[in-house]
This record gives sequence, C-alpha cells and structure tokens, in this order.
Amino acid sequence: MLIRTATAEDWPAIWAFLRRIVAAGETYTYPRDLDEGRAREIWMLEPPSRTVVATDPDGTVLGSAKMNPNHMGPAAHIAGASFMVAPEHGGRGVGRALGEHVLDWARAEGYKAMQFNAVVESNTRAVALWRSLGFEVIGTVPKAFAHPANGYVGLHIMHRFL
Repeated sequence: MLIRTATAEDWPAIWAFLRRIVAAGETYTYPRDLDEGRAREIWMLEPPSRTVVATDPDGTVLGSAKMNPNHMGPAAHIAGASFMVAPEHGGRGVGRALGEHVLDWARAEGYKAMQFNAVVESNTRAVALWRSLGFEVIGTVPKAFAHPANGYVGLHIMHRFL
C-alpha cells in the first residue's frame, strides 16, 4: 500500500466513497446530502494542512485522510484528522495505515497532540482502531449524533499526546 499526497486527479475516486459514507449518515457529522463542491472544499485541504490517499499497487484509491491544525492561535499545536476508507476495501488495514501515517506527519510537523472531535460512539471499529493507536476517550457528548438506525448516540472526543 502506498500513501501519498492526494491530487486533483484523485478526487473522483475519493468522492465516490465519501459520498456513500456521508449519505449513510452513520459515521460523520456532515450533512447527508452534502454536495460535491462543498465536500471537495472540506476534504481537499491546502498546505500547511494535507490530504492523502492510500492506494494499492495498481493505483486504486483505497481510502483517504486529511490532517490539519485542530485549533488556532495558542492551541494550534494540537492536530486534527479525518479518515475514510472505501467500504469495499475495509478490513485490509487501510485505516490503520492511514492513522499511523497521520500520526507520523503530525509529529514531523511539530504538533504536541492529536484530537478527534467527533468519533461516533457506535462506530466501534473506529473507536477500537484509535484506542489501539494510543488514543483515549477524554469525553463523550451524550446523544449528540442522530444515527439512522441507533437513534441518538454519543460523540467521543479522543486524544493522544505525540
């Protein structure tokens, strides 16, 4: 698997799975009817932030991550990130590889910690992955996420020092 900076040519592949994941309404706080233009603005970040893709040897985009300062000013030393893996490529270690890549990037950029602001508590695979990479749930906003099948569930705030 190769992880590299996302290019404009990668956007159609990213949009294909981002659109499905967001429309499902199970893991992201984005509007379920998010249009492509707004999605691209949100996901394809400009430096000093970064968006990457994970590809297989034939160049197929398996997943993507975006990384950025989580806060501004005197709290700009805390990084944030978001991840999406194409559902058909789940269970192959793509999320873990992207998570490790993002943590390495944040360390190299001088961040002191990373914080995820809204990990849906019913997204148990993601919660387990982030815990395995050293993140802790430092708080949960109760019933903050309207899950289409589970009703109102919490949003975890997850954190780890770098």
